[in-house]
Amino acid sequence: MNTAVSTTVIDTVRTALRSVLHWKPLMPRPRRGGAAALALLPLTERVPAMAAPCRMHPSVYAIEAAVIDWARRTGLRADPGVGFHRMAGRAFAEFDAAAAALFAQWLTWLFHLDDELDEGPCSLEIFQGMLQGSVSHPLEAAFADLWRVTSARMSDQWRGRFAMNLRRQHDACRTEADNRAAGRMPTLEEYPALRRGTVGPYLYDLVEPCLRVEVPAWMHETEPWQELVNACSDVTAWCNDVASRPKERGDVHNFVVLAMRQLGLGEREAGSWVLDRIARRCQDMHEAARRLPLDELAPKAARDVSKVACAYLAAPRAHLDWLLESTRYA
Repeated sequence: MNTAVSTTVIDTVRTALRSVLHWKPLMPRPRRGGAAALALLPLTERVPAMAAPCRMHPSVYAIEAAVIDWARRTGLRADPGVGFHRMAGRAFAEFDAAAAALFAQWLTWLFHLDDELDEGPCSLEIFQGMLQGSVSHPLEAAFADLWRVTSARMSDQWRGRFAMNLRRQHDACRTEADNRAAGRMPTLEEYPALRRGTVGPYLYDLVEPCLRVEVPAWMHETEPWQELVNACSDVTAWCNDVASRPKERGDVHNFVVLAMRQLGLGEREAGSWVLDRIARRCQDMHEAARRLPLDELAPKAARDVSKVACAYLAAPRAHLDWLLESTRYA
């Protein structure tokens, strides 16, 4: 790609990526979230890309209505106070409402699954049921409905990657269950990889069908892309650990709890220790985005990859805003 047109496209794409890092958006809603989430506020001073609240999608109420309608139809709950539509509305503020609505529906499903695995009667065997197309459980039926819409336009490679990441979550949840049964806690070195599994690694695959694009398979194998995804996953998962710690009820599968127990820190000091690592991973994420080999792509593919990368870069602040206002951890 040496033509002037291609160079202009790549420059435009890189400008779009930079704009996500330095967006100066709207004022936040009044905070209603849990008190633990307030411990994340120092990140807004330490991380430039998290300095200001995300812009909200102009069609956020239509997105909310679409989520509520889908949840009622599939038998799940969609509490407006929890506000998954607002998280998606921020992460997809620059895209159409359908993209944000589909992602918000997946978030609703994912958090239902998380709650069932942690607190309800749901067995880990539900993963096998979903992989085999079972609809005997409400979560399986809701998954089948989302899968039908989401996978229709995607390649077999993408479907295979999604299935692999669903299996990764199953394996990570199984490891957590085994740890609890044995009274074992993961080490601080083991925890990040385990947490990337339990957080739902397929969540990052879903950005592509929501935006109606597909990142080339070879791009997924590059070190910058993998670092971008892993760092984004770490930042959002560890922020969630800080905000949800009071809800854990003594479970050791939380970065703050592990720092307290293994480093001998008080809760405040352990929280600061986790914030240090979140700030570092934010920097890693943005450096990875700058190293993406966009100049090796055709112009349209470069734009598609940029769209997905921009959604990843917007996710940590969108997630932080949600944690500060959602009633989920209040």
